[in-house]
Amino acid sequence: MTTSLASDDIISVRQALAAIRTEMVSAEGLSSPRVDAVHPHFRASAQNLLHYLALRRHDVRALQRRLAAMGLSSLGRAESNVLASVDAVLHVLHHLSDSHWMASSPTEALDFDRGKRLLQEHTDALLGPPSPGRAVRIMVTMPSEAATDYSLVHNLLLQGMDCMRINCAHDEAAAWLRMIEHLRRAERALGRSCRVVMDLAGPKLRTGPLALGPAVLRVRPRRDVYGNVTEPARLWLTRADAPQEAPSTSDAILPVDALWLERLRVGDRVRLVDARGARRRLTVVEVTARGCWAESRRTAYITPRTTLRRQRTKGAHGLRETRVAGVPAPENAITLRQHDLLVISRDRVPGRPATFDSAGILLSAAEIGCTLPHVFDDVRVGEAILIDDGKIGGRIEAMDATRVHVRITQARVGGAQLRGDRSINLPESALQLPALTDQDLLDLAFVARHADVVELSFASSAGDVAALQRQLDTLGNQQPAIVLKIETRRGFENLPDMLLTAMRAPSCGVMIARGDLAVECGFERLAEVQEEILWVCEAAHVPVIWATQVLESLAKDGMPTRAEITDAAMSDRAECVMLNKGPHIVSAVRVLDDILRRMQAHHDKKRAMLRELRVAHSLTGESPVPRG
Repeated sequence: MTTSLASDDIISVRQALAAIRTEMVSAEGLSSPRVDAVHPHFRASAQNLLHYLALRRHDVRALQRRLAAMGLSSLGRAESNVLASVDAVLHVLHHLSDSHWMASSPTEALDFDRGKRLLQEHTDALLGPPSPGRAVRIMVTMPSEAATDYSLVHNLLLQGMDCMRINCAHDEAAAWLRMIEHLRRAERALGRSCRVVMDLAGPKLRTGPLALGPAVLRVRPRRDVYGNVTEPARLWLTRADAPQEAPSTSDAILPVDALWLERLRVGDRVRLVDARGARRRLTVVEVTARGCWAESRRTAYITPRTTLRRQRTKGAHGLRETRVAGVPAPENAITLRQHDLLVISRDRVPGRPATFDSAGILLSAAEIGCTLPHVFDDVRVGEAILIDDGKIGGRIEAMDATRVHVRITQARVGGAQLRGDRSINLPESALQLPALTDQDLLDLAFVARHADVVELSFASSAGDVAALQRQLDTLGNQQPAIVLKIETRRGFENLPDMLLTAMRAPSCGVMIARGDLAVECGFERLAEVQEEILWVCEAAHVPVIWATQVLESLAKDGMPTRAEITDAAMSDRAECVMLNKGPHIVSAVRVLDDILRRMQAHHDKKRAMLRELRVAHSLTGESPVPRG
């Protein structure tokens, strides 16, 4: 009886798995025109991708548990060779049920070794050969200083940079060329190679400018907890007709009349009446050829109408007073709270905060413009809108020909500050934005001549990929490989279609742009979406770049957080990890290189590598061989 039940269970599992296999093979046949269109390098990979997508159209969790209970593979690591993995399990199931089975398929199934080898080959083609002892590549975004500081590029390459990334949204062609020239010089000096990756800016939907606030500088000294001045405020006085930057940190820069400035001497007193009518005094403490330093031990509010009167201790000659020639007017900010109304207009008229009457009754809602007003032709009432990397969220409540009314549903307690040039995401809207802007088309001429890889920002459809391929076709035979930046919900949902289009070329890749993607899909879903992208790309044998905020605190502030170290350790499941620029970027490359080398001994994608563990000797009293 027990044997019969076991046999029935084996047959049941075998039949369920065989039915899925039939769908996998059928999916390949139905999409044969798409497979025929891909480059020969990707032919087997495209077939494997179609097999994997057919498998993942089913919820196979119950089947996996039944297979595991039988001591068989549960297909949990089948991405790179899915049909061969299914066939191997079916062979065992037929053997256990004393039946013969011969796999039939229009194509030869990839075995594990070939699937892994294809991913390695495609990674080498896109990102170059790996560094010795580290399979995962390191990509570094160049700061503007890389155009003028050769040593920075040299040190990045020395510490382990494998790919130089240039963001076309910053700097210009002359600076990009100098960065690349520095890289080539460093390659010759160090005997290393490094790929040049250039990122097209793409369409940037952002908030427009805000009206300027009052032009007033608050200058205040530092005080201790008892209110005693511990350090006076330092003001840099400079010529209004030829202003000079302060040689060190200042609390304020005041442009003044040149002749008045020339007559200042150390020890002079400068008196003023500030914007509140308070009388204040500055003391000149240093005079240089470029300007003067003055100090104040009391808080002062200075405007362009403030008059400075010089009083020397031993007489005075020449011009006695001058007005401050200019005080920068700061941009206003709009404070938004839950349930507030925000109006987004289609024009670039400077935005403004809400206005209220003396009783606190709303007179006019806060209003701000946007950089791409035509996108609002594609939005609908009820759809979500996210602003400033998701710090502010809302729903579209109403629309007219010129304005979109947004009801705020998400803002920090106490209100969120909205300023100009902040991101706008419309994750639920079917935006008809072309991935290539006019500026991108201009930049492509440089990119096609100098880059090994071009990143397509905000890639959302196969049409976007085909448009870039057509444009590159017009720019010569030496075309850079395309990397799809997945940073929108639509791009994530269309990833398989975009991959099959990108695979028409001999090399391609995918970047998980986790910043915008987290906003679009929801922070709570980012880990899940990230996993799905890794799975799909491994099935296509397409290398993945893990990007956004990797060791960000280390690069910017010199000290990583614990969460960032864990995130960096997990990134070894991708083929490349991207670091963003920062003052401590060289240290960040060195730390990431060390983390990736250590993790390589423990993981290969999702598979745990059973390296000897020192802790395993803890109960035996043995002394393990020392390891690095």
